[in-house]
Parts: sequence; C-alpha cells; structure tokens
Amino acid sequence: MNAKHNIVPTAPRTHLDEAATIEMGRYVINTEKRSVADLEARIDATFVDACRHMLECKGRIVVLGMGKSGHVASKIAATLASTGSPAFFVHPGEASHGDLGMITAHDVVLALSNSGETDEILTILPVIKRLDVPLIVLTGRRSSTLARNATVHIDVSVAEEACPLGLAPTSSTTAALAMGDALAISLLQARGFTTEEFARSHPAGQLGRRLLLHISDIMHRDGGIPKVHEGVSLKDAIMEMTLKGLGMTAVVDDGGRLLGVFTDGDLRRTLDGKHDIEQTRVSDVMTRNGKTIGPGALAFEAAQLMEEFKIHSLLVVDGEDRLVGALNIHDLLRARVV
Repeated sequence: MNAKHNIVPTAPRTHLDEAATIEMGRYVINTEKRSVADLEARIDATFVDACRHMLECKGRIVVLGMGKSGHVASKIAATLASTGSPAFFVHPGEASHGDLGMITAHDVVLALSNSGETDEILTILPVIKRLDVPLIVLTGRRSSTLARNATVHIDVSVAEEACPLGLAPTSSTTAALAMGDALAISLLQARGFTTEEFARSHPAGQLGRRLLLHISDIMHRDGGIPKVHEGVSLKDAIMEMTLKGLGMTAVVDDGGRLLGVFTDGDLRRTLDGKHDIEQTRVSDVMTRNGKTIGPGALAFEAAQLMEEFKIHSLLVVDGEDRLVGALNIHDLLRARVV
C-alpha cells in the first residue's frame, strides 16, 4: 500500500533589497517622465485637428480600448465627460455583440491601441468607417492599420517601457493617459468651461459643495437667528445667546438693521471688566462693524472669512444691512464645506 504524503506548497523565495528597490522605483519614474516629456513636441496641428473634431461633435465622444489601454480609455472618457465634453467608454469586445449600436452618425470615436492592431477594434473598424464618423486614434505605431484608417492619428509612441522585461504596459499607458488629459483640458478651455459647470457634474464631492452651496442654503433663519434690540440688557443678550446656541447674538435697531454683534469673546471681556449684566446695555459692549456676509454668497466664502479673521460665526445681511440669517463653523462642518 502506497503511503500518502501531504505536500505543503511553499511560497516563492523573495528578497527585497532596499537599494535595488529604490533604484528600480526611480528608474520607472524617470522612464515614464521622459516618455511624457517627448509628447510635448507632438502637440501640433494634428492635435488641433483632433480637438476640432471633438469640439464640433453633435453627439458623444465614444472612447474605445482593450486591456490596459481600455482602462486608460475609460479614464479619458470620464475626464472628458466631467470637463464639458460628453463622452462614454465602449468595450470593443462587447461592441461587436450589440454595443456597437451605441455609436451614432453624430458621434466621434476616439480609439486607443499601442500597437494599432488590436483585433477587437479592427473587427469593428469597417462599421465605424461606414458610419462615416471622425475616427481619432492614439497609437504607438504610425504605420499600423488603425493609424492608416484614422481621420486623425496622434502619435503616443514611447522609446521604452518602464518594465525591465519590456512587457508590462507602463510608459505607453502613461503617455496615452497624458495625451488624453491634454485633449480633454484643451477642449475645456475651448468651450469656456467654468468651475460652476464642473461643480454641477460633481455635486456630491467637496468641490461641488464648495461651488454650489450658498449661504442661504445653510443659514439659520427667522426664529433661529439670535438677535436682540439695542436697548436690552447684557443679561437678556446672554440669555438669547444661550437659547440659540450659535455663540453670539446680533444687535439690531427697530427696523431690523444690524448695529453690531455680541459674541462669546465679548462676553469674556465684559465679565473681566466687572460689568453689571443687569444694568449694562448690550449696545455699550457689543462689537460694531463686525464681519457679515450676504445670503447669495457661497458657503466656502464664509469659511474663508472665518479662517482669515479667526472668528467662528457670521451674521447674514441683505443689501440694506437688514439681518436675514446667521451661521457658525458647525453649520459649515455639517454641510461638509470644511
């Protein structure tokens, strides 16, 4: 009877040499840096032609790519879409199984292939040509099939990959990504795309909140505003501050116009001065000409004011200095503006 032996696989033996690891990391960065630097000379009339086709596109920019080029293509499509150039990614392998219907006669196709001979893209090339849409191609070979059939060919060839085996796409994908960014941002400039438009396509991000959220969206209103009349006592002002919990109270005249503000800091200074809180009028110890903001200002402007002047709250006034709202740093934190 044969005895059974339990064979336990062992992990491959490895050795991490610190000096060699640092050397390799720097080699990769420098190799890719040179590859991107070489692209600068290729930003020429051909690049402008590619931008013109995409700028004049009445439909969408359809970005194609397989493998690593597909990952880069997907990122380029996302960058285009978020910077004012409607775009989406189509997987070439799926395109020949129905997804090709996503491409219309009003679109522009942007195809990425380092070799320019990617089978899945060549398979759908005749259909793209029959649609008679502009075909912009980023390849590393000017003589490739895709380059020869392109409306515009942009050369993204690299002298060498950063992989020491010369196998893993590294420099080539970095170059293609950089050229895609160059196209997208050049189009952004040509369209006059604004920060507000960028924010509208990123409403859930911090940038979107900073550029879309207004003071009127987060300020305390009406009964939530801490305010007292100029003639009340310091004691009444302290009670109003405590009740509303914003660390200050506005002081207004009979017409609701702002005269000043009384803050926690003012309270400490007043108590140090041994003022009688029942006999002292708040108007005698309030801060005049304090910082204010309008309801139409952006919330992040309030954050900038608070940071610049080392304050934690702001009163909101209209164009005639009437008090319409109040907010403090906690309101900005809750809104995730800061």
